[in-house]
Amino acid sequence: MLPFFYLSEYTPNQKTIVLSEETSKHVVQVLRMHIGEMLQLTDGKGSLLTVTIIDDHKKKCTVEVKETIYTEAQKNKATIAISLLKNASRFEWFLEKATELGISEIIPLLSERTEKQHFRHDRMKNILVSAMLQSQQVWLPELPEPQKLAAVIQAATQKKKFVAHCIEGEKSELKKVVDTNTSQIILIGPEGDFSKEEVDLAIGHNYIPVSLGNTRLRTETAGIIAATLLMV
Repeated sequence: MLPFFYLSEYTPNQKTIVLSEETSKHVVQVLRMHIGEMLQLTDGKGSLLTVTIIDDHKKKCTVEVKETIYTEAQKNKATIAISLLKNASRFEWFLEKATELGISEIIPLLSERTEKQHFRHDRMKNILVSAMLQSQQVWLPELPEPQKLAAVIQAATQKKKFVAHCIEGEKSELKKVVDTNTSQIILIGPEGDFSKEEVDLAIGHNYIPVSLGNTRLRTETAGIIAATLLMV
């Protein structure tokens, strides 16, 4: 299997590409690759390039494109809108695993009980890129800036919409109502769960209230279970 790297900027039909300094260093100094050796690149937007090194400069490694394969994005998107967490490492763990599972979009939520934190978008994107490469995928999940719950609820256009919560009341089991033949979105709340008013708002916008099991889950655990069920 060829070494696999992310290409942040790519114009279709490029014949040669100068890799970023970071990637060049990894290719030339860490992997000790030389002129004539091959590797693969993806722009995270469906393109998979097989390239050959033509200049093994440690800061500006240049490659020649030998083959380009384009993979269409999933027709039916799986979106998880999940509250930010006080413990950033847990949220980062969720981002990594959701990417490996093939989730199309991850929306960081700001709900009534979200303990706000500084959202380092560049760091979060780097986690997505690493997970995409590790899992040998060519589509990077969309990751917008944190959004207020009400705005996400009102803007969602997916055909199937779910809200997971722990409040007593009638709920469906997510595993029984998911439909991978259409685009879906699920809302996952913070450590203190969504408020009743937030759940009512979602239900008022045609979100189906769902449960993820018989135990009370941490936010990131709930997110992973939801991601798995949406991708089955």
